[in-house]
Amino acid sequence: MQEAAGGVEENAESDENVKHKTESKEQLKFPEEEVDLEAQNAVQKQRADMNLDSETALLETVLFLESEPQTVESLARIAQFSEDVIAECLERLKEKYMSADSGIELSQILGGWLLTPKKECFDLVKERYGKKNEGRLSKAAIETLAIIAYSQPITRAEIESIRHVSADNMMRILLERKFIKEVGKKDIPGKPVQYGTTKEFLEFFHLQSIADLPQLDEKESERFELAR
Repeated sequence: MQEAAGGVEENAESDENVKHKTESKEQLKFPEEEVDLEAQNAVQKQRADMNLDSETALLETVLFLESEPQTVESLARIAQFSEDVIAECLERLKEKYMSADSGIELSQILGGWLLTPKKECFDLVKERYGKKNEGRLSKAAIETLAIIAYSQPITRAEIESIRHVSADNMMRILLERKFIKEVGKKDIPGKPVQYGTTKEFLEFFHLQSIADLPQLDEKESERFELAR
């Protein structure tokens, strides 16, 4: 009986130790949670005091920090504004960047919004800053890329029939730069791979979609069609 009583006492002490440790851990967590709550309250108060000027400034900060085009929906989620507020802020930013003393502009690319350098300004410094983005694409690479952009989906053989030279090297460069990608296989004997452009291509050339490509003249259109 004494042994049983001793066991009960040991279990009680063990339970008490567990309870004490649990309470101690909760006490250790409490100050951290309190600090977080205070920070959240401060942010909420700051948001409550915002007007259209400060909302526009916050949206500008988000656009500056984002490296990919952001839709109105994603901007609303990131900034925690309504889509109506986002639309109004975007209009204000577009007007702001139209000023002659601004070197950047608000561009719509791939259905989203992105801050980009103005072309007339970038042209003056692209020898220094353009290399890291464009890698000095050769005339041959640009021509191959144009053929793919206007004729996609297109096979390597079709590209070569238009250019009348091997496309291996140019295709390798464009694939490495992620300007083109495999988009499927043509339903003919051998099922050759077909290629198309990527979102990186659209972003680089500031295009909303392939539909925004400049129109080909009649001669170039016929040239591309005959090769298919």
